[in-house]
Amino acid sequence: MLYSATTPEQKRVAFRAGLSSGTLQQYPGAFNPLSARLIQEKGFDGVYISGAVLANDLGLPDIGLTTLTEVAVRAGQIARMTDLPCIVDADTGFGEPMNVARSIQELENAGLTGCHIEDQFNPKRCGHLDGKNVVDLDTASKRIRAAADARRDPNFLIMARTDVRAVDGLKAAQDRARALVDAGADAIFPEAMKDLTEFAAIRAAVDVPVLANMTEFGKSELFTVDQLAAVGVNMVIYPVTLLRSAMGAAERTLDAIKANGTQESAVGQMLTRARLYELVDYESYNHFDTSVFNFQIPGKH
Repeated sequence: MLYSATTPEQKRVAFRAGLSSGTLQQYPGAFNPLSARLIQEKGFDGVYISGAVLANDLGLPDIGLTTLTEVAVRAGQIARMTDLPCIVDADTGFGEPMNVARSIQELENAGLTGCHIEDQFNPKRCGHLDGKNVVDLDTASKRIRAAADARRDPNFLIMARTDVRAVDGLKAAQDRARALVDAGADAIFPEAMKDLTEFAAIRAAVDVPVLANMTEFGKSELFTVDQLAAVGVNMVIYPVTLLRSAMGAAERTLDAIKANGTQESAVGQMLTRARLYELVDYESYNHFDTSVFNFQIPGKH
């Protein structure tokens, strides 16, 4: 009912415990607040909030057009609907080191558990596209150092994402990962790894948690949890999976309406009214007023 009963501070403690548990943590990407509740109900470890999803939801490409305010507000709306830890994509930190510092405090205030900051130039691009450019190590380190210095809750996770593998190779990615940990990163997100041996190489380079990005239609094969755990990965995200699934279903339903003049053929694949009401915890609002939920749900069998 209403929002999560778990405080952001409690979520951050739980997140740290999960990362150190020895069990790989799975974080599907939420595309709206209600999908975060579904992720929790299905028993996942946490919720990921993708910068690409936030941009695409606004009808924008993932090239750094979203602002700190837009990301903090939407990510906060998602985080408050679940008891699970929520990690958000903070792109390049929304500016220079002082802007990065403000970003961290705004995301803390919004109830997030942590974020990752990358080493691309702005405008950036999806990490699984060609033609990326990365900043020099000094600039990347200043971003991470500013983020680590700015946080007020020591359990708020600062993760460094590096895209340097696609530009300068695996050895450069290992070196940069080590340097970003030295700058204050609590975890490393090596983007667009080619295969499991590359994840293993990053694991060998650092002794902080390592994240794997299992995004569809990208550079990496869609490895299983067991495969990733075997090479020492601690956390896996599925950033755009639910948005792609939802939009694919929406497109097929619109095609059916256009072709048939009715949505009847698509109804069997829809979330029922009863299930939707269950997800939003409709009946519990009788706690405030017994007239809120005092009806039979149409179509419920």
